[in-house]
Amino acid sequence: MKAIIISEYGSAEVLKLEERPTPTIKEGEVLIRVKACGVNRPDIFQREGKYPAPEGAPQDILGLEVAGIVENVTDLETKWKVGDKVCALLAGGGYAELVSAPSVQCLPIPAGLSFTQASAIPESFFTVWSNVCDRGSFKKGESVLVHGGTSGIGVATIQLVKTMGGIVFATAGTDEKCTFAEKLGATKCVNYKKEDFKEVIKSEFGGVDIVLDMVGGDYTQKNIDLLKTEGRLVIINAMKSATSEINMKKIMVKRLQITGSTLRARSPEFKHEIAKNLEKHIWGFLASGEIKPIIHQTFPLNQASEAHKLMESSEHIGKIVLELS
Repeated sequence: MKAIIISEYGSAEVLKLEERPTPTIKEGEVLIRVKACGVNRPDIFQREGKYPAPEGAPQDILGLEVAGIVENVTDLETKWKVGDKVCALLAGGGYAELVSAPSVQCLPIPAGLSFTQASAIPESFFTVWSNVCDRGSFKKGESVLVHGGTSGIGVATIQLVKTMGGIVFATAGTDEKCTFAEKLGATKCVNYKKEDFKEVIKSEFGGVDIVLDMVGGDYTQKNIDLLKTEGRLVIINAMKSATSEINMKKIMVKRLQITGSTLRARSPEFKHEIAKNLEKHIWGFLASGEIKPIIHQTFPLNQASEAHKLMESSEHIGKIVLELS
């Protein structure tokens, strides 16, 4: 099979198209012929040598989510059969013509969606459900602030929370992105390059129940300041800085919860629980069109380096996808 591999750690140019052996599948896995693969920020970090793949996952083939057709199954497989159209969350290996995936991390492609659209779902929606709904204990009527409102995580958060009866606020770096986030369902999106998001949201809306943060650094104290009593700060990345100076008295007085997680290294059993919740609560909205995968641009597999350059520019709104013929 053809696959995009990391020839060495470095810039986008280190991504090369090479021939690799077809993956073998073990019990509990299916082989998927990939039709489309989502590009995500962790792919950039792995390419740079800053985010190694978990043990057992391909170390030099990127890709955390795919959509395609089941090519092969094991004798004891009961859920999937050859020919089924699926999307899947992976620990790696998605930038390839074929990939093995845990059966329990596969989901049927929602009715009416293309392979390209479906490939843009798993990584963002698994992450948002795990962190907003599970760790953040989101309840109908609550408010959520998501930073990076037009990233893959951002557009998933806005749509998921809005559809489930919540109020969403966001931040973004341009007026165009803020307008898009508000049209998508955010009550307010603050251009952080022009205004202080804490001051705007605090003065206009009083505060929020949950913050989903991927920035870190000096955002941490601002997030804490914005949280209402019993609020939850959920940290999934620290792109600005992994260290912060915070006022711990505010955490105590407001009885706040600060938590965080990474999803990639968690077990298939853990991810299976998220998959079941997504299929039960969210898949119908994807099939009806109430929630839509937002695709900014697609590239053929052999232009993965160009896709990475676009991701690094942060000019995109929504997802970047690699397509395979």
